[in-house]
Amino acid sequence: MSSQKGNISRSRAQKHQNVTAFKNNKYGATAQVKKANAKVHDGLCQHCKGVLEWKVKYSKYKALTQPKKCVKCSQKTVKDAYHIVCKPCSLQLEICCKCGKKEEIVIPVNSHLETTDEEDDQKTKGCRRGRKDDDDLNSDDDYDDDDSLEDDSDEDLDCNSESDVTKNKSCVLPDVKLVKIKD
Repeated sequence: MSSQKGNISRSRAQKHQNVTAFKNNKYGATAQVKKANAKVHDGLCQHCKGVLEWKVKYSKYKALTQPKKCVKCSQKTVKDAYHIVCKPCSLQLEICCKCGKKEEIVIPVNSHLETTDEEDDQKTKGCRRGRKDDDDLNSDDDYDDDDSLEDDSDEDLDCNSESDVTKNKSCVLPDVKLVKIKD
């Protein structure tokens, strides 16, 4: 027992104490552990956020496999584990998605998506160069006027180095259907 009957305070220190802290990915992280570690707990109050972070930290978090029914709108729209309210209802009513209480939300719903969208836009802008000049493409006078339509659709999408290509797979490739090959 942690304390005697009627005696609230302890007289001794903790008997067994761990030397090293628990690591949920000690022997190689599984796909479930990686997904749980990467999850952003948004739309929650401070207490509920702490509870879910504890579950993730000590491998007690179990992801939801099928959507649950929201207690406010009765739709099957709850896609996060341990939540009882869907995100649209949470935004509208300004309540916590897990406990349903009207408390201060620590991380607003969808706030992390806005920052990742901005980062993705910056990456794709840095990778594209734009179109080549028509003067450089049509240096020979042998081309017909029909070929100029093909030149307008071609874009130069080269990235500066191979490492940039591996980092940014979001570079858009030209449509192959529009390219005509003459024999």
